[in-house]
Amino acid sequence: SKFAIQFIRMKILHRIGYYLGGFSIGLVLLAFFLNGRGVSCEYNYGPEGRVLKNIRTKTLHFSADSQALLDTKAIDTSAISYILKKGDVDFSKSEPRKEPCGMYFIYGETKDSKNYEFYIENCDSIATLQTIKVLD
Repeated sequence: SKFAIQFIRMKILHRIGYYLGGFSIGLVLLAFFLNGRGVSCEYNYGPEGRVLKNIRTKTLHFSADSQALLDTKAIDTSAISYILKKGDVDFSKSEPRKEPCGMYFIYGETKDSKNYEFYIENCDSIATLQTIKVLD
């Protein structure tokens, strides 16, 4: 109780000093414990990020139409991988509850500024790229 009275009477600068001192010690400890562990906050934990990660973890198959675009070099697998990592899912054009496999509409821009749209059938163990649309 005597400590509480002294704390109340303490000047505001002392309070700020104690706060900043404790905060900086906490930051140093946090940096020490997380250093070199590969911890990052870049992953998107929303529904869009979970869908893209789920598709990326599966074996990707190509329909005849999408394989034809790959064969003509209109798109390559690195561009597909990039869009499956950095792209966007349009849930209004997707059918996630479709049986037996959900259908997802994914769009994005590659590093060389080309825009693509994909329809991907996402099953339990495989994902099939059904259609690829190249946008101008």
